[in-house]
Amino acid sequence: MKKILKGTSFFVVMLMLVGLLAACSSDDKKNDNSKTDNNNNNASQGTNDKMLSGSLTISGSTSMEKLSNIAIEAFMIKHPNVTASAEFIGSSAGVEQVLAGAVDIGNASRNLKDSEKEAGAVENIVAIDGIAVIIDKTNNLADLTQDQLISIYTGAITNWSELGGSDQPIVVVGREAGSGTRGAFEEILDIEENVVYANEINSTGGVMAKVASTPGGIGYVSLDILDDTVVALKLEGVEPTADNIKGGSYFLSRPFVMATVGEISEQDEIVQAFFEFLKSDEGKELITTVGLIAAD
Repeated sequence: MKKILKGTSFFVVMLMLVGLLAACSSDDKKNDNSKTDNNNNNASQGTNDKMLSGSLTISGSTSMEKLSNIAIEAFMIKHPNVTASAEFIGSSAGVEQVLAGAVDIGNASRNLKDSEKEAGAVENIVAIDGIAVIIDKTNNLADLTQDQLISIYTGAITNWSELGGSDQPIVVVGREAGSGTRGAFEEILDIEENVVYANEINSTGGVMAKVASTPGGIGYVSLDILDDTVVALKLEGVEPTADNIKGGSYFLSRPFVMATVGEISEQDEIVQAFFEFLKSDEGKELITTVGLIAAD
């Protein structure tokens, strides 16, 4: 009987050891699987952040310079193996370049024309910009109605005294033909065929400088470059602010378009990743920091 009990005890002990060994083996496998999963996740994360390699080229609107530069700099930090560059030669020229295959993205600070869409350009709106009407700091006016603005830019009103200001000729400053800012400004006011300019300037910054240094000058610029060298007029009593543009009470606003040939989903992985970045929380925050409204 003692031999039987002794044998039974030995058998039970052996079963317990086998169970413990099996449990340890199972835990080791789980740990190994967990390590494998973590390694796979880390590899996947590395692919997302580091594996993109190549170039991204952008060309077009001078009004989109600040947005484009800050966006590509942040994108290259996120993807260090990508080289991104942008040049600013005007909206129409940028769309022409993307259609010709010279660049990946063509910037236009206006809606695309039907002819551009028919040629294959796709309108990807990334932000909304307000157009500010500016005067030199010696001018005592603060507000214009839409009709008064139209009259100034069509030559019907030529002296500030006609608007309650000082007896001083109005010097009408605008952008060059092909500028997205000019196209949007004239289209919103419906004055494309009747506008009269004293000066046509080939950059947004140039318009700012010209108006700031010209007594009686008036011009229009992208909202995001405003500074204290000029006065931004109210229009119909409404200030040119992001909140007023978003709320629809400020009538001079336009889209910032990054045009592609074909849909975004048809572009290479770098271009797709760039648009995904702009739509992310980080991208929207960048858009907001330069005084624009992120497109939903």
